[in-house]
Amino acid sequence: MENIAIKNYLLQHNVPCITPKAALIDMDGVLYDSMKNHVEAWYRTLTPMGFKCSKDEFYLYEGRTGASTIKYLFDKHFGKQVSDDECAEIYKIKEKHFNALEKIVPMPGADLMLQRIIGNGIRPVLVTGSGQGSLLDRLDHDYPGVFEQQYKVTAYDVKIGKPSPEPYLMGLSKAGVKANEAIVIENAPLGVVSGTAAQIFTIAVNTGPIPAQALIEAGADMVFPSMPDFANHVDELIHTLKITR
Repeated sequence: MENIAIKNYLLQHNVPCITPKAALIDMDGVLYDSMKNHVEAWYRTLTPMGFKCSKDEFYLYEGRTGASTIKYLFDKHFGKQVSDDECAEIYKIKEKHFNALEKIVPMPGADLMLQRIIGNGIRPVLVTGSGQGSLLDRLDHDYPGVFEQQYKVTAYDVKIGKPSPEPYLMGLSKAGVKANEAIVIENAPLGVVSGTAAQIFTIAVNTGPIPAQALIEAGADMVFPSMPDFANHVDELIHTLKITR
């Protein structure tokens, strides 16, 4: 299965091989088991403003920046354009709700995944649509020495954000590598779209309630059912990536 997925990527992008030097890694739903808190915070923020939606709907917007999410939803539900200043005020409310919820914990299996990525000589690069300071500030504590500041792409660095390829193209630039010298590790359909649009081999790890089929339809080159399962396959996958032609 791994071999077929890799060969399909090589054929599609007309490259001779994948030589992974950098792993471009999403944060929410990959490094932290945080999506249920984001969903709850968005729900508490927007339903009092007249939005009629289910909580699960917010999982579909994962990967967008806060401003992008707000602008998209106001346009979708009300046909209304909101200013950047209005977005900032609404996002402050969302942050307040998020910070009041139970403490976020690192994603089970993520630490082992990172150890094995680094053990294979691959540089971890953070690529997140989040501007959630309470989580970004915890990265160095929860994953000490893993993500150097110059190898982070957050909501504060991008103009468009996911599902545009912009964040992952920026990640490639920061790492100083080509698309076939990197892999993307994602959990959300919009993030998968972003990674594949940047022409990077994109691995989806299904850590939430979204059906695996949605990740496949978004274009994921491979899908793993959980982070512990992916962590246990990292060494084998990296080896297969390097030798497949």
